[in-house]
Amino acid sequence: MAGERQGRLADRIRVILAERLDKGLRDPRLGFVTITEVRVSGDLQHASVFYTVLGTDEERASSAAALTAATGMLRKEVGKHLGVRLVPTLEFISDALPETADHISALLREARERDAEVAGLAAKAQYAGDEDPYLKPREDADED
Repeated sequence: MAGERQGRLADRIRVILAERLDKGLRDPRLGFVTITEVRVSGDLQHASVFYTVLGTDEERASSAAALTAATGMLRKEVGKHLGVRLVPTLEFISDALPETADHISALLREARERDAEVAGLAAKAQYAGDEDPYLKPREDADED
């Protein structure tokens, strides 16, 4: 039962934060931030907010600083819309999902290239050594 409530609370926090960030903060350091996931602790007192930032490393760092500076205001906004007695603390964590996905894509592309190379080599391959003198040709080979 607690897991279901955790999930509902996490989804609601994600929506509230995404809507608030969509309206914008007054901090010019904040870039294009997307809330990817929210995880709430079992006692509903702590929420880990995972986010991604579109842009360079410098823009990611400045957006992280802006989110850290706005944590209190965002927590107040979450408390206003949730209507719970105790508002969970917010911790913003940069999500490594895009970097991991890029790395996996690069590995898959490399694997496809190697598979194509091996298939090309296999198409031109010949057996090593002479033909087997004891191997009799199949009589029904023409019927296949």
